[in-house]
Amino acid sequence: MLRTALSVILLCLAQASWATQARIESVRVWRAPDSTRLVFDLSAPVNHKMFTLDGPSRVVIDVDKAVVAANLENPALDNTPIAGVRYGDRTGGLRVVLDVKANVTPRSFILPKHGDKADRLVVDLFDKGNSSPTNTSAPGKLEQVAQDLADLIPEKRDIIVAVDAGHGGEDPGALGPGRVKEKAVVLAISQQLVDMINREPGYKAHLVRTGDYYIPLRTRRDKARQLRADLFVSIHADAFKNPRASGASVFALSRSGATSESARFLAQKENEADLIGGVGGVSLSEVDNVLAGVLVDLSMTATLTNSLQVGDRVLREMGKMTKLHKKQVEQAGFAVLKSPDVPSILVETGFISNPQEAQKLNTPSHRRFLAEAIFKGIKGYFYDVPPPGSYVAWTKARGGSLQHYTIANGDTLSDIAKRHNISLTKLLEHNGLQSSAVIRVGQKLVIPAG
Repeated sequence: MLRTALSVILLCLAQASWATQARIESVRVWRAPDSTRLVFDLSAPVNHKMFTLDGPSRVVIDVDKAVVAANLENPALDNTPIAGVRYGDRTGGLRVVLDVKANVTPRSFILPKHGDKADRLVVDLFDKGNSSPTNTSAPGKLEQVAQDLADLIPEKRDIIVAVDAGHGGEDPGALGPGRVKEKAVVLAISQQLVDMINREPGYKAHLVRTGDYYIPLRTRRDKARQLRADLFVSIHADAFKNPRASGASVFALSRSGATSESARFLAQKENEADLIGGVGGVSLSEVDNVLAGVLVDLSMTATLTNSLQVGDRVLREMGKMTKLHKKQVEQAGFAVLKSPDVPSILVETGFISNPQEAQKLNTPSHRRFLAEAIFKGIKGYFYDVPPPGSYVAWTKARGGSLQHYTIANGDTLSDIAKRHNISLTKLLEHNGLQSSAVIRVGQKLVIPAG
């Protein structure tokens, strides 16, 4: 009888021990330009430690009190430095081994359960020479940008626009009916916007996120500063519990957010030694605290004013082709907008939680209309207040000299005329074309002054 009771107790203890074990339910992989992220979805919180081994190269993660789900599928590892993922039992838990075929610098952290997202173990593998999560540009990208800037004629430089597609990777953003994902919609809009900007003389656009991977919010802002951008535009799609909510919005940083960011930026000036472009490229590490505070406040105030102005132009253009949620630029403390010297706006292109708007956002034609409206607003703002030394300022000073436009896939003559605020008849006359003319991709058109 005693033996039977003891057996029952031991069985219960074993079951209790099993119940406390976490399971790796799934593994997801994303490749960024300079890093690879693995996300292990867990059934419960875990403790872990990570180390590397050589001969051959491996990254080892020991996870306490964990097992692998029976139906766990191996992730696709194409275009990553990972040759394979292996699992093995170890005393007190599980060992995960990543066989790597290139030099990487690993970093790991735990994301606790939040909302509908489970506990997660995140492993980042940074390519050789990119050991920090704040360095997320493709190898050689900033060097190439610097060369691009150096190649520009100083008197006619391009206006630089950094376009940020929100979310990405394991962060899908809002989900619409039919599993429409915000991260995919906004990347498509951002790509179209960048393409339009880069076809306009005097402008140069850069995508902050070029694929399906996640970038920390402050890193997105910092990439715009590294590019010495004249404008930062973050593209999103809104969501609300009420599916009837609809319309596009434009946000700039709130004044309270600007104040707090000014204080934070000033507090880190000795470590960052940042250049404040808005006040003549002054290095904060070279001035005393009082003067540094004045310079940062001046820069943040000017940046916020410019953000509101360009945001208003973008909002007015969007209102011509889609419903607006609010008819004025709203302000909020978005971290991605907190740049001390780059005017920054966040564009909510519509409510992805609204079935009708989600359907439109999922179509290339509507996304193109949105991108065109955003660009018209940007172009209108910079024509009114062109940066000194820019091609746009040079053109404006000469009464709007002729420009050239390279035809892209999907363009029509009427669309091109509308985009440049001129009549179709005027466009045809300046290019010696008939209304029935056939145009081809790559063909250059002369754009008369509007």
